[in-house]
Amino acid sequence: MKYLPISPQLFTKNRLKFSQQMQPKSIAVFNSNDVFSTGADSTLPFEQHRNIFYLSGVDQEESILILFPSATEVAHREILFVKETNDHIAIWEGAKLSKSQATAASEIQTVYWLKEFDSVFPTLIAEASSFYFNNNNHYRQAVEMETRDDRFLKMIKSTYPSLEFIPNYPIMETIRGVKEPEEIAFRIFSKITIIVSEFSERRAVNGSSTKVDKTAFCSLSSEEPYAYLPSGREIFVN
Repeated sequence: MKYLPISPQLFTKNRLKFSQQMQPKSIAVFNSNDVFSTGADSTLPFEQHRNIFYLSGVDQEESILILFPSATEVAHREILFVKETNDHIAIWEGAKLSKSQATAASEIQTVYWLKEFDSVFPTLIAEASSFYFNNNNHYRQAVEMETRDDRFLKMIKSTYPSLEFIPNYPIMETIRGVKEPEEIAFRIFSKITIIVSEFSERRAVNGSSTKVDKTAFCSLSSEEPYAYLPSGREIFVN
């Protein structure tokens, strides 16, 4: 498990905050990150795009989230596309989300297999006049390669040139900067769990008197949890 379970209500609130700032008759699409190869049939561990995870809680490659608040069909106002799974895929690639599991994680009721995207999406985009694309305008970004979202945007622009194209960054920057109580609690609890786990491991190796860096207790407000306990002034935990 990468992290402790997160309440899907958090993702429902996040989607509502985003949707409320969208223009009328606009559609937004969020893609998962690519899986990067290390050569032959090996890949790096998958790291989900922060935006799609923030809005859906789905941490799986080849997933697509669509938000279309003004869709004629109510069931199409929030849609998830996930990679279809089976026993063979589960053995060779690891377990993937079923449709019911995707709904449980996100509270999105309409879930399709990814292979259905090309038949579903044209009926949706036909109702839209503007398209929110997933982008990163952070001033420290380093663009070294074309992302899955970049390739998707190229396809949309060439296929539907009459749409108004709007970056989602201004909305995402605004809403992600304000943390919900569940998110704050999750961050704190996760970091405490990391520290306690490290305590337990060291206690098992070193005996009942375990050295722990005092700064670990002060890291709860930092942006990222420690991958290890840093050296420096230490205290003893008995």
